[in-house]
Amino acid sequence: MIPLWFKLSYLVFVAALIPAYTLEHGLVNFLWFSNVALIGGLLAAWLESRRLASMMAVAVALLEMGWIFDFLLSLVLGGPTPLGIVDYMYDPDIALHVRLLSLYHLLLPFALFWMVWRLGYDREAWKVWVSVGCLILLLSFWLSTPERNINWVWGPVGQAQEWTPPYVWFGIVLAVCCAAWWLTHRVLLAVMRGFDRND
Repeated sequence: MIPLWFKLSYLVFVAALIPAYTLEHGLVNFLWFSNVALIGGLLAAWLESRRLASMMAVAVALLEMGWIFDFLLSLVLGGPTPLGIVDYMYDPDIALHVRLLSLYHLLLPFALFWMVWRLGYDREAWKVWVSVGCLILLLSFWLSTPERNINWVWGPVGQAQEWTPPYVWFGIVLAVCCAAWWLTHRVLLAVMRGFDRND
């Protein structure tokens, strides 16, 4: 179902990204949902797992569109944007090759959509992902710091907030993420219905 050239290309890219990201950002950086989806997508491709591909698509397919929009806006503006999502792409303190590797955000949601189209959409995947995603958010809260702010568990758009207690903000993040995952599930269900092998 998934061509060998795609699997090998994906594998080579992730094999280059993991050590580069580890050296630049540390292992906790892999708790970002986009990085989880990138690696999970690789496993889904090689295992040709409908459920895993569907889970990764639910995790980030719509959320990644925000990254893409902000990056394209940054190209128009010639640098950081008011949204600030991709400001790190213009940070000279981050190695250029690491920032270039981060361009995978542009392709990830479309690669996941394509894999789901090839493998079919698992209607139960979003329920499994909600449990996994909430666990990742908890780990992000426990293991990251307000300065690292993995998955924005300490504040919006990478900035720690001080206008509400941390646990209240964390609850807001949980609720927003669960709503986004449910919405993504509904969109995928509607778009992929004709390709769902369970129909």
